[in-house]
Amino acid sequence: MSKKKILKLLIGSNNQGKIKEIKDLVPKNVLIYSPKDFNIESPEEIGRSFLENSLIKAKFFSKKIKMVCLADDSGLEIDVLNGAPGIYSARWGGKKNNFNLAINKVYRQLEKIDENWFKKKITAKFICALTIYWPNNFAAHVIGEVKGTISKTKKGNNGFGYDPIFIPQNSRLTFGQMKPSKK
Repeated sequence: MSKKKILKLLIGSNNQGKIKEIKDLVPKNVLIYSPKDFNIESPEEIGRSFLENSLIKAKFFSKKIKMVCLADDSGLEIDVLNGAPGIYSARWGGKKNNFNLAINKVYRQLEKIDENWFKKKITAKFICALTIYWPNNFAAHVIGEVKGTISKTKKGNNGFGYDPIFIPQNSRLTFGQMKPSKK
C-alpha cells in the first residue's frame, strides 16, 4: 500500500444510490469515478458472504481500471426468514434490481410465515462489508452491522434499497425517513 493520499477513487458499483452515499462521505478533494465512467459492467457476485462479494468487486475493478477501488456488498438479513434475503438482497428485486419488488417479496415471505406478522416485532439487521483494493494487490476490509426491525409499511423517500422498511434500533424512523447524514 502506498502512503500517498488517495486523490482518485473508483467506487466499485453500478448502483447510483450506493455511489451517491459513498461519494458524500469521501473528502471533497478526491476525484470519484464509477465503472460507468469506463463502460464496465459489474462482475458476477459469486461469494458466499458480503465480505467475499465486496472483495470480488473491489479486486475486479481495481485490476481492470488500475485504480484504487472501494467496493461494498450490503444487504438485509431478517431473522424469521433465516437471514434472507441476505447476500441475495439486490437479486430479490429481479434483473433490474427493482427494490419495490424486493420489498413486496419481503412482505409476502413474512405473510407466508405468519399472516399476523405485522402485529409482531420482526427483527433484522442491515450488514455492509467494504473493501478497498489497490492495484498492487493490497486490500483492507471492514464489516458493519445495524440491528433493527422491519416496518409494517414503506416509509420515506431517502436512500435506496430496503431503506423504507428498515428501522434501526433506538429509532422510530426508517432509514428511508432519515437524512443521509444520520443513516
